Parts: sequence; C-alpha cells; structure tokens
Amino acid sequence: MICIPIPALPFCKVTLKAQKPLPSPYPKKLKTLGDHLRKRRLDLKLFQKEVAQRIGVEEATIWNWENNRLSPSLYYIPKIIEFLGYVPDCIKAKTLGEKIVTSRRLLGITQKEFARHLGIDPSTLGRWEKDKSQPQKELLKKLNIFFKKKL
Repeated sequence: MICIPIPALPFCKVTLKAQKPLPSPYPKKLKTLGDHLRKRRLDLKLFQKEVAQRIGVEEATIWNWENNRLSPSLYYIPKIIEFLGYVPDCIKAKTLGEKIVTSRRLLGITQKEFARHLGIDPSTLGRWEKDKSQPQKELLKKLNIFFKKKL
C-alpha cells in the first residue's frame, strides 16, 4: 500500500473552543472555608497579605486557613463572610441545632454570651446545638426574633 500525503485544504478551517484551565493553586472543589477564601482571593487577584490586611490577621494565618491547617476562630467568621460576599455551603445549617450554631458564629457570638442573652444556661444551649433537645415555644420565638433582627 502506498501512502500519499494530502495537504490540508485551504477552505477547511477548524477552531477549537474550550474554557481555559484554572491555575493550579485554584481549589478544585469548594469544601471548606479555606477553599472559599482561596477562590475569592484568586478571583480578585489579591495576595494573601492583602486579604490578611482586610480581615485583620497575619499573612501566615491566611495561608493556614487556605491550606486547611487551621480553622478561623469565631471572631473572624463575620469578617470572612463579608470578604467572600456570601455564606458558603460548608457553614449553612440543616437542623435547628446547626442553625443556632451557624447563626451564632456568623454573628461572632460565643455560646456563653448567647446563652446569657437568652437567659438560659450554656449547657442548655449546648444541648440545642447538638440537637439533643429542643427549645420551648417561647424560647424558639426569642431565637427567631434575635436571628431576624441580627442577620
């Protein structure tokens, strides 16, 4: 069999279109708060140092959060949410207990402070947050009013 090379015809043009691959440091899946931080930072083309200044932490702290070495403390959660511009799925609530914990954290309030505000013992609030017991109707109304007012 003889192979004769055939030149490409000048009227035959092929254009391939595809999305440019993301840079290697870009998170593949957004599972943690650190993943969301890294994605937002890269989207805004910011350095870790710039994000650290906006949130009020050291550059190394941002590195540790983005690499999931450390989780942000309660105090920084509202600032991180403000930087992201949304509440990530990884901290959205499903049960009443998770809703209480999530809302409390978004507001930067400790369990002890929140229990004091509700006029209950912190261990009672802890049981609610673990879904081991439910608040009575009066306290549930108080919870809902507080979250609507603050969030």
